[in-house]
Amino acid sequence: MASPQTVEARRPGALRRALDGPAAEWFGLAVRLGLALVWGWAGLAKIADPAEAAQAVRAYEILPESLVKPIGYGLPFLELALALLLVIGLGTRIVASVSALLLLAFITGIASAWARGISIDCGCFGGGGTVDASKTEYLQEILRDSGFLLMSAWLIARPRTKLSADAWLAA
Repeated sequence: MASPQTVEARRPGALRRALDGPAAEWFGLAVRLGLALVWGWAGLAKIADPAEAAQAVRAYEILPESLVKPIGYGLPFLELALALLLVIGLGTRIVASVSALLLLAFITGIASAWARGISIDCGCFGGGGTVDASKTEYLQEILRDSGFLLMSAWLIARPRTKLSADAWLAA
């Protein structure tokens, strides 16, 4: 006869059921669509004024000038592509991984500007560039992007979500 500890170890707990069951797939859908909304909003805000997006990239004073325009002009398209793929639910783990890498780059850039005493608006949702030191919000931006990074991490760990092309293709 199995000991009570052995039986308890085999019995899935409420947390395990929530993480593995249908609720996790619905939660994953909410995370996927939430992250898609973030990328869509960011991309649309930047695509209307690519010169402003390039200026936001320039303000970080990290990249050589030869990369400022290509990244500033290309970033909105990458963000919109991520948004579209997340809405569809196609390649969710890969898209979440790219999202995580991009968010890590943003967090690193913001932290770098903060540490070097550069007063900028992150340009995350349009705008960007130099601002008065009293207008910087580095901690809030890092915390916000860290929250989005956690959403990406969830989708990397649990890419299977409801209403996704991935699930449809796997069926």
